[in-house]
Amino acid sequence: MTNLRLLAIFLIFSIANAQGLKLGFYESSCPEAEEIVHRMTKQYVSHVHNFAAGLIRMNFHDCAVRGCDASVLVDPSASNNQTEKTAIPNETLRGFEVIDAIKSALEKKCPGVVSCADILALASRDASTTISGPWWEVPTGRRDGIVSLASEANALIPSPFSNVTTLKQNFAALGLTAKDLVVLSGAHTIGVGHCFIIRNRLYNFTGNGDTDPSISPKYAEWLKTRCPPTPSDMKSFVFMDRITPKVFDEKYFTMVTEKRGLFTSDATLMDDQETRTYIETQVKTAGSTFAKDFAESMTKMINIGVLTGSQGEIRKTCGSINL
Repeated sequence: MTNLRLLAIFLIFSIANAQGLKLGFYESSCPEAEEIVHRMTKQYVSHVHNFAAGLIRMNFHDCAVRGCDASVLVDPSASNNQTEKTAIPNETLRGFEVIDAIKSALEKKCPGVVSCADILALASRDASTTISGPWWEVPTGRRDGIVSLASEANALIPSPFSNVTTLKQNFAALGLTAKDLVVLSGAHTIGVGHCFIIRNRLYNFTGNGDTDPSISPKYAEWLKTRCPPTPSDMKSFVFMDRITPKVFDEKYFTMVTEKRGLFTSDATLMDDQETRTYIETQVKTAGSTFAKDFAESMTKMINIGVLTGSQGEIRKTCGSINL
């Protein structure tokens, strides 16, 4: 049985758990919980703007594997040295220190009460609003998972090298639609992409030293000035949205229509009628529904495969499963 089928079966059995979430879950047990998350997230994101994209991306990478259970936060250890954090798709995640700092503050205020999964869900929303992005309600009551495997993250997190058919299958396994795929891809309106991910698109697309023809020639030339062909260079990066890189807007979709999508997974959205139509509509209407749609898709995403009640645990630290 494939990993995607296993995930789909797991999610069918766990959908009901989302009903165990509620707004204001910590109202009695830790009244200041959400305010602490909001204040500290705003503090970090205001100082380092790219934390906003990092936290939203981290939330998605977490929810894509075993549901939204904070398993992506678990550090490798002697007993589990290949956690999700060490997986290839997660090597460039940013924002772990933000979650750890928030957890530390909450443990001092309300020991053993607030889950890392809820912190991540709240922080991704608060990161968005800190940069004037969309707001969405975050019901709480998630619990933290006790399993974190790099092999699952490598198999299940949608790849920047995938075509739209594969991406739609990936999202469908998570209970998300093609619309959710293109809307959540719109988060690439902020943040950066690492050059090593696009090196083959620029310098050796078919193995003959050529450039991916789906990239605008002018954009490809500009990217080459920022992304050297050196295989050992793992640090160079460019903004995902070159037009308004620090503003949460619809300009990412403009980039995609002009063949300036950074990853294959961006460019391929023009190969499907439904995703292409959504992109073209947002471009024509200056993103008239993008903020609302993004909030709706994030609301669906943060409810994927959640643990509630007596399931899982409340970690003492987000990087370690309780002994």
